[in-house]
Amino acid sequence: MKPIIGITMGDAAGIGPEVIVKALGHASVYDICRPVVIGDYGILQRAIDITGTPVRLRRVERPGEGAFVHGTIDCLDMNLLPADLPLGVMSPQAGDAAFQYLKKAVDLAKAQEIQAICTAPLNKEALQKGGHLYPGHTEILADLTGTEDYSMMLSSPKLKVIHLTTHVGLIKAIETINPERTYKVVKLAHETLTRAGYDNPRIAVCGINPHAGENGLFGNGEEEEKLIPGIEQAAAEGIRVTGPYPADTLFFRAVRKDFDIVVACYHDQGHVPIKVLGLEEGVNITVGLKGGIVRTSVDHGTAFDIAGKNIADERSMLAAIQSGADLAPKTTVK
Repeated sequence: MKPIIGITMGDAAGIGPEVIVKALGHASVYDICRPVVIGDYGILQRAIDITGTPVRLRRVERPGEGAFVHGTIDCLDMNLLPADLPLGVMSPQAGDAAFQYLKKAVDLAKAQEIQAICTAPLNKEALQKGGHLYPGHTEILADLTGTEDYSMMLSSPKLKVIHLTTHVGLIKAIETINPERTYKVVKLAHETLTRAGYDNPRIAVCGINPHAGENGLFGNGEEEEKLIPGIEQAAAEGIRVTGPYPADTLFFRAVRKDFDIVVACYHDQGHVPIKVLGLEEGVNITVGLKGGIVRTSVDHGTAFDIAGKNIADERSMLAAIQSGADLAPKTTVK
C-alpha cells in the first residue's frame, strides 16, 4: 500500500505553501504516495489562488480520511494563522505555527497514522521568536522523539552527504567531533543506504584539515585523533568505509560514483557541494530518529524575497516527497 506522507507547511510567510501546492499539482505524486498537508487551510487556499494550480482543497480530521486523488489536496487544518498573514515578513506567529505543524506530524508518525514526514522550510529567526529555541528542523525532531544519535543527510541525483556536525560554529564543530561520533555517523550512513536498497554501500569520510592533514603537516592531528579510530571501528564490523580523504577532491570522486555517500565533518563542507550541484533537486533527510521515523525536506529556505510572486520552484519538494516514499517503511498504516 502506498505510504501516507504528512507534509508540514513550514513558515507560512515564505514559499512553503506555494511549493507544496505546485508539487501536489503533479499527478506523479499520487502514483507513489498518499499525501496529506499538515498546516492551515486558509493559507493553502491563498497559495492555490497565487499559483493558479488547478486543484481543490479538502479538510480532513485524520490522515487516513484523505481522498488521495490528483486534483484534490487533503489538508489537516490546524487553523493557527489568519489567511491574510503578510507574505515575505518574519513573523513569530508563523514561527510558532511551523513548530506546531511539525509536532503534530511527529505525534501522527508515532501513532503510525503517517509513514513519513516531509517538511517545507521554516525560518529560524521566526521559530526562535515564536518561543522555540532550536537551530532548525533536525534538532526539533531529535528532541520530540528523544533521539541522541542522529544526523543530517543531504541527497541529490549526483551526490549524497551525511554530517558529523551541522548547526554549530566551525571551532565548536571541530571540538565536538570524536571517534565515537565518527563511528556512529558512518554506521547511520550504512544502515540508511542499506534500507534504501544499496548492497554494502561505499562510504568515504572527509578530512577536517586541508589535504586531510597531509600526515600531520596541517592541523594538530585531528584526523588521527578524531576520525581514523571511528573509521577503523566501523570497518572492523564489515562496513565498507575508507578515509579520511581531502575534501577538495573527494566530492569530485563521489560525483564520479567512486563512493555512494560522503561523511562531511561540518555544515558548509557538506552543504556547499550539494547546493552547487543544484538547489532544485536537493533533499534534506534526518536519519537515526527513534521509532524509525522518516523525515525528508526541501533543501532550500523560506525565500521571503519571492514569497507570493508565483516564481518558487517546486522541484526540491517533489524530490523530497519521492525520497519520503522511497524510505517509508513498507507496512500498512492505521
